[in-house]
Amino acid sequence: MAVGMSSPRPAHSTAPRAAGEEPDAPAVGPDGLGVAGIGPDATGLDPDDLPDGLVVADGSGHVVCFNAAAARITATPAAEAIGRPLDVALPLEDLKGKRWWPLTDPYGGLATRNGQPERNLLLPGGREVLVSARYVREHPTGPVRRVVVCLRGTEARRRTERSHAELIATVAHELRSPLTSVKGFTATLLAKWERFTDDQKRLMLETVDADAGRVTRLIAELLDISRIDSGRLELRRQPVDVSAAVARHIQALITGGQAAERFLVRTRGPLPDLWADPDKVDQVLGNLLENAVRHGEGTVTIEIAPAPAPGADDEMGTAVTVSDEGPGIPEESMSRVFTRFWRGSKRGGTGLGLYIVKGIVEAHGGTITVDRGPGGGAEFRFILPVSMPAYLV
Repeated sequence: MAVGMSSPRPAHSTAPRAAGEEPDAPAVGPDGLGVAGIGPDATGLDPDDLPDGLVVADGSGHVVCFNAAAARITATPAAEAIGRPLDVALPLEDLKGKRWWPLTDPYGGLATRNGQPERNLLLPGGREVLVSARYVREHPTGPVRRVVVCLRGTEARRRTERSHAELIATVAHELRSPLTSVKGFTATLLAKWERFTDDQKRLMLETVDADAGRVTRLIAELLDISRIDSGRLELRRQPVDVSAAVARHIQALITGGQAAERFLVRTRGPLPDLWADPDKVDQVLGNLLENAVRHGEGTVTIEIAPAPAPGADDEMGTAVTVSDEGPGIPEESMSRVFTRFWRGSKRGGTGLGLYIVKGIVEAHGGTITVDRGPGGGAEFRFILPVSMPAYLV
């Protein structure tokens, strides 16, 4: 063994073998590997088939398995690692620069320890890798028979960290503008209240109210993202009239200044009874219609029709299609439409709306797609299953 790692305890069976005698070995070990930890086991699984790096050391502390993923992650050929001491074949350091194997001492440490949880460690050259280990013993406090090490690259974690950093930066940027406006107007009103006319005061307060609403919507989006990512998005299912919900949103847009003739609604019935969360359905419709109005051009067409429910051959659901006659979405961008921070144009927005829409639709058991509409613009189509409560079936 290399210096710094305790020698393994002797194995239970120390009976000598005659020259040329093959060692006895089980078909499959307790760690699920084959006879020597190399090659396919009884189930036909080859260590090289595993997506993560796998390194196995035997009871003497020498490497007996070093799969293809481990060779790729460590940049060490398997032939150079097999047969070498574990701490030589896989030299690891913690983030403080201390050698990891002497610190953990799998063979000479506590007899009750059965492994090490996943943590960030450093390979030679300073490259980070995620490492976890399991100590295989024949009985709970017996000597270590095998050390099984799992290696994973940090790329996926880095992408997640970058995504979180982008989310924080986006939120900070989006919050700064309305909060600065709110702070400026309220400070001005408090300092010079008597100098302003009623109309000026009303204008300032309306601006403060609009900016406060913007902050509230952004916080609601963040809460939705958190619940979607953690799988905790709660749905309060009730009977939903999709046609009436669409009519309400169109009327709100017309009241906000859009021309009534810009909207065309087609309902192909009869529609099945739909049980869904009405607030969440309103959120989906509002986002899709607002996107069509803001980023699209020409007539916005909304079609509501029955459609086969996703994943159910004998059940009908409700499909809603929203299309416009604008420039549409480039073909190369369609795969990224429902990801975080995707923006179809530079006309503002956080780029989180369609990500939330997809999460809400899928939480209902539905599907949503994007394509090019008949008029050349973007076409969004989502299908919600009936999802009737079991006690009504």
